[in-house]
Amino acid sequence: MKLFDLTGKVAVVTGGNGGIGLGMAQGLASCGADVVLVGRNEEKAKSALAALAEYGGRYEFHAADVTHADSCKKLVADTAGKFGRLDILVNNAGTSIRKMPETYTEVEWHHVIDTNLTSAFLCSQAAYGAMKQTGGGKMINIGSMMSLFGAPYATPYAASKGGIVQMTRCMATAWAKDNIQVNAVLPGWIDTDLTKRAREQVDGLHERVENRTPVARWGVPGDLSGVAAFLASPASDFVTGTAIPVDGGYSVGM
Repeated sequence: MKLFDLTGKVAVVTGGNGGIGLGMAQGLASCGADVVLVGRNEEKAKSALAALAEYGGRYEFHAADVTHADSCKKLVADTAGKFGRLDILVNNAGTSIRKMPETYTEVEWHHVIDTNLTSAFLCSQAAYGAMKQTGGGKMINIGSMMSLFGAPYATPYAASKGGIVQMTRCMATAWAKDNIQVNAVLPGWIDTDLTKRAREQVDGLHERVENRTPVARWGVPGDLSGVAAFLASPASDFVTGTAIPVDGGYSVGM
Protein backbone atom coordinates (compact mmCIF):
# COMPACT_ATOMS: atom_id res chain seq x y z
CA MET A 1 0.00 0.00 0.00
CA LYS A 2 1.40 3.39 -1.00
CA LEU A 3 0.21 4.89 2.27
CA PHE A 4 2.78 2.75 4.08
CA ASP A 5 5.48 2.71 1.39
CA LEU A 6 8.90 3.70 2.79
CA THR A 7 10.92 2.94 -0.33
CA GLY A 8 13.81 5.40 -0.60
CA LYS A 9 13.45 6.52 3.02
CA VAL A 10 16.30 6.25 5.51
CA ALA A 11 15.71 5.43 9.18
CA VAL A 12 17.91 5.56 12.27
CA VAL A 13 16.87 3.37 15.20
CA THR A 14 18.76 3.83 18.47
CA GLY A 15 18.89 0.73 20.63
CA GLY A 16 18.00 -1.07 17.41
CA ASN A 17 20.10 -4.18 17.78
CA GLY A 18 17.54 -6.12 19.82
CA GLY A 19 14.18 -6.12 21.57
CA ILE A 20 11.65 -3.38 20.79
CA GLY A 21 14.14 -1.47 18.65
CA LEU A 22 14.74 -4.42 16.37
CA GLY A 23 11.01 -5.12 16.15
CA MET A 24 10.43 -1.55 15.00
CA ALA A 25 13.37 -1.69 12.60
CA GLN A 26 11.87 -4.81 11.03
CA GLY A 27 8.58 -2.98 10.55
CA LEU A 28 10.37 -0.13 8.77
CA ALA A 29 12.47 -2.48 6.64
CA SER A 30 9.42 -4.51 5.62
CA CYS A 31 7.94 -1.32 4.11
CA GLY A 32 11.10 -0.59 2.12
CA ALA A 33 13.16 1.69 4.34
CA ASP A 34 16.93 1.53 4.61
CA VAL A 35 17.85 1.27 8.29
CA VAL A 36 20.81 2.26 10.46
CA LEU A 37 20.86 0.41 13.78
CA VAL A 38 22.56 2.27 16.62
CA GLY A 39 23.97 0.77 19.79
CA ARG A 40 27.12 -0.18 21.66
CA ASN A 41 27.26 -3.97 21.23
CA GLU A 42 28.70 -4.80 17.82
CA GLU A 43 28.44 -8.55 18.35
CA LYS A 44 24.72 -8.30 19.12
CA ALA A 45 24.28 -6.12 16.05
CA LYS A 46 25.42 -8.91 13.73
CA SER A 47 22.34 -11.02 14.45
CA ALA A 48 20.11 -7.92 14.18
CA LEU A 49 21.49 -7.09 10.74
CA ALA A 50 20.99 -10.71 9.71
CA ALA A 51 17.33 -10.45 10.77
CA LEU A 52 16.88 -7.43 8.49
CA ALA A 53 18.65 -8.95 5.49
CA GLU A 54 15.54 -10.78 4.26
CA TYR A 55 13.87 -7.46 3.41
CA GLY A 56 16.42 -6.64 0.73
CA GLY A 57 17.35 -3.06 1.63
CA ARG A 58 20.51 -1.42 2.90
CA TYR A 59 21.20 -1.95 6.59
CA GLU A 60 24.13 -0.88 8.73
CA PHE A 61 25.22 -0.73 12.34
CA HIS A 62 26.62 2.46 13.84
CA ALA A 63 28.34 2.22 17.22
CA ALA A 64 27.59 5.33 19.28
CA ASP A 65 26.97 6.62 22.79
CA VAL A 66 23.85 8.69 22.18
CA THR A 67 24.01 10.33 25.60
CA HIS A 68 26.57 12.75 24.15
CA ALA A 69 25.72 15.51 21.67
CA ASP A 70 28.85 15.05 19.56
CA SER A 71 28.07 11.36 19.05
CA CYS A 72 24.52 12.19 17.94
CA LYS A 73 25.74 14.83 15.50
CA LYS A 74 28.26 12.37 14.05
CA LEU A 75 25.57 9.70 13.74
CA VAL A 76 23.35 12.02 11.71
CA ALA A 77 26.23 13.33 9.60
CA ASP A 78 27.49 9.82 8.84
CA THR A 79 24.00 8.61 7.95
CA ALA A 80 23.28 11.55 5.67
CA GLY A 81 26.72 11.21 4.10
CA LYS A 82 26.34 7.50 3.39
CA PHE A 83 22.66 7.32 2.46
CA GLY A 84 22.08 10.86 1.22
CA ARG A 85 19.28 11.74 3.64
CA LEU A 86 17.60 11.04 6.99
CA ASP A 87 13.81 10.69 7.07
CA ILE A 88 12.94 8.67 10.17
CA LEU A 89 14.35 8.67 13.70
CA VAL A 90 13.31 6.13 16.32
CA ASN A 91 14.58 7.10 19.78
CA ASN A 92 14.56 3.74 21.52
CA ALA A 93 17.80 3.63 23.56
CA GLY A 94 16.84 2.73 27.12
CA THR A 95 17.77 1.20 30.44
CA SER A 96 16.39 0.77 33.95
CA ILE A 97 17.71 0.33 37.49
CA ARG A 98 15.10 -1.07 39.85
CA LYS A 99 15.41 0.11 43.44
CA MET A 100 13.40 1.98 46.03
CA PRO A 101 13.62 5.76 45.48
CA GLU A 102 15.54 6.49 48.67
CA THR A 103 18.37 4.15 47.61
CA TYR A 104 19.38 5.58 44.20
CA THR A 105 22.73 7.27 43.88
CA GLU A 106 23.14 10.45 41.88
CA VAL A 107 25.13 8.47 39.30
CA GLU A 108 22.33 5.90 38.92
CA TRP A 109 19.70 8.62 38.52
CA HIS A 110 21.65 10.38 35.78
CA HIS A 111 22.49 7.11 34.02
CA VAL A 112 18.80 6.27 33.55
CA ILE A 113 17.69 9.82 32.72
CA ASP A 114 20.53 10.37 30.25
CA THR A 115 20.07 7.03 28.51
CA ASN A 116 16.29 7.24 28.19
CA LEU A 117 15.52 10.95 27.88
CA THR A 118 18.62 13.01 27.19
CA SER A 119 19.63 10.73 24.32
CA ALA A 120 16.24 11.18 22.67
CA PHE A 121 16.53 14.97 22.98
CA LEU A 122 20.06 15.06 21.59
CA CYS A 123 19.33 12.72 18.68
CA SER A 124 16.18 14.65 17.78
CA GLN A 125 18.05 17.93 17.95
CA ALA A 126 20.79 16.53 15.71
CA ALA A 127 18.29 15.07 13.21
CA TYR A 128 16.16 18.19 12.91
CA GLY A 129 18.38 19.97 10.43
CA ALA A 130 18.78 16.95 8.16
CA MET A 131 15.02 16.37 8.08
CA LYS A 132 14.23 20.02 7.46
CA GLN A 133 16.67 20.05 4.56
CA THR A 134 14.81 17.23 2.77
CA GLY A 135 11.35 18.68 3.38
CA GLY A 136 10.26 16.90 6.54
CA GLY A 137 10.52 13.70 8.52
CA LYS A 138 9.20 11.45 11.23
CA MET A 139 10.42 11.14 14.83
CA ILE A 140 9.19 8.30 17.01
CA ASN A 141 10.04 8.43 20.71
CA ILE A 142 9.68 5.33 22.85
CA GLY A 143 7.89 5.82 26.14
CA SER A 144 6.46 3.11 28.37
CA MET A 145 3.54 2.15 30.55
CA MET A 146 5.61 4.06 33.12
CA SER A 147 4.79 7.20 31.12
CA LEU A 148 1.29 6.69 32.57
CA PHE A 149 1.70 4.78 35.82
CA GLY A 150 4.02 4.69 38.81
CA ALA A 151 5.87 1.85 40.48
CA PRO A 152 7.93 1.91 43.69
CA TYR A 153 10.99 0.44 41.96
CA ALA A 154 11.03 2.71 38.88
CA THR A 155 11.45 6.36 39.92
CA PRO A 156 14.10 7.52 37.40
CA TYR A 157 12.72 5.25 34.69
CA ALA A 158 9.18 6.59 35.10
CA ALA A 159 10.48 10.16 35.27
CA SER A 160 12.36 9.67 32.01
CA LYS A 161 9.41 8.04 30.24
CA GLY A 162 6.98 10.69 31.43
CA GLY A 163 9.45 13.23 30.12
CA ILE A 164 9.46 11.50 26.74
CA VAL A 165 5.74 12.22 26.32
CA GLN A 166 6.04 15.90 27.23
CA MET A 167 9.14 16.32 25.08
CA THR A 168 7.25 14.73 22.18
CA ARG A 169 4.40 17.21 22.53
CA CYS A 170 6.74 20.19 22.64
CA MET A 171 8.77 19.08 19.62
CA ALA A 172 5.59 18.33 17.68
CA THR A 173 4.37 21.89 18.17
CA ALA A 174 7.79 23.36 17.38
CA TRP A 175 8.53 21.42 14.20
CA ALA A 176 5.12 21.03 12.57
CA LYS A 177 5.96 24.07 10.44
CA ASP A 178 8.87 22.07 8.99
CA ASN A 179 6.66 19.08 8.12
CA ILE A 180 8.22 16.97 10.87
CA GLN A 181 5.79 14.78 12.80
CA VAL A 182 6.86 13.78 16.30
CA ASN A 183 4.99 11.03 18.14
CA ALA A 184 5.54 8.66 21.03
CA VAL A 185 4.84 4.96 21.37
CA LEU A 186 4.10 3.55 24.82
CA PRO A 187 4.89 -0.18 24.77
CA GLY A 188 3.20 -2.38 27.30
CA TRP A 189 4.95 -5.30 28.90
CA ILE A 190 7.06 -6.71 26.06
CA ASP A 191 9.17 -9.87 26.37
CA THR A 192 12.73 -8.53 26.03
CA ASP A 193 16.05 -8.84 27.85
CA LEU A 194 15.15 -5.74 29.86
CA THR A 195 11.83 -7.14 31.09
CA LYS A 196 13.37 -10.55 31.69
CA ARG A 197 15.47 -8.89 34.37
CA ALA A 198 12.34 -7.18 35.70
CA ARG A 199 10.62 -10.54 36.10
CA GLU A 200 13.66 -11.85 37.96
CA GLN A 201 13.64 -8.86 40.30
CA VAL A 202 9.90 -8.29 40.87
CA ASP A 203 8.03 -11.20 42.43
CA GLY A 204 4.85 -12.22 40.61
CA LEU A 205 5.27 -9.66 37.83
CA HIS A 206 4.74 -12.11 34.97
CA GLU A 207 1.40 -13.35 36.30
CA ARG A 208 0.16 -9.89 37.28
CA VAL A 209 0.79 -8.57 33.79
CA GLU A 210 -1.01 -11.50 32.15
CA ASN A 211 -3.96 -11.15 34.51
CA ARG A 212 -4.38 -7.42 33.88
CA THR A 213 -3.81 -7.46 30.11
CA PRO A 214 -7.08 -8.10 28.21
CA VAL A 215 -5.33 -10.14 25.51
CA ALA A 216 -3.86 -12.24 28.37
CA ARG A 217 -0.27 -12.40 27.17
CA TRP A 218 3.01 -10.49 27.17
CA GLY A 219 3.86 -8.68 23.98
CA VAL A 220 6.74 -9.57 21.68
CA PRO A 221 9.01 -7.12 19.81
CA GLY A 222 7.19 -7.83 16.54
CA ASP A 223 4.04 -6.33 18.05
CA LEU A 224 5.72 -2.92 17.62
CA SER A 225 6.45 -3.36 13.90
CA GLY A 226 3.06 -2.09 12.73
CA VAL A 227 2.96 1.10 14.76
CA ALA A 228 6.50 1.91 13.61
CA ALA A 229 5.47 1.52 9.97
CA PHE A 230 2.39 3.69 10.52
CA LEU A 231 4.16 6.53 12.33
CA ALA A 232 7.02 6.55 9.81
CA SER A 233 4.80 6.56 6.73
CA PRO A 234 2.57 9.02 4.85
CA ALA A 235 -0.38 7.33 6.56
CA SER A 236 0.40 9.39 9.68
CA ASP A 237 1.04 12.77 8.06
CA PHE A 238 -1.79 14.37 10.09
CA VAL A 239 -0.78 12.65 13.33
CA THR A 240 1.64 14.52 15.59
CA GLY A 241 2.20 15.07 19.29
CA THR A 242 0.37 11.94 20.35
CA ALA A 243 1.39 9.00 22.56
CA ILE A 244 0.06 5.63 21.40
CA PRO A 245 -0.08 2.69 23.81
CA VAL A 246 0.78 -0.66 22.23
CA ASP A 247 0.00 -2.80 25.22
CA GLY A 248 -2.66 -5.41 24.53
CA GLY A 249 -5.10 -3.27 26.50
CA TYR A 250 -3.02 -3.14 29.68
CA SER A 251 -3.53 0.60 30.17
CA VAL A 252 -7.33 0.34 29.94
CA GLY A 253 -7.73 -2.81 32.03
CA MET A 254 -8.42 -3.05 35.74
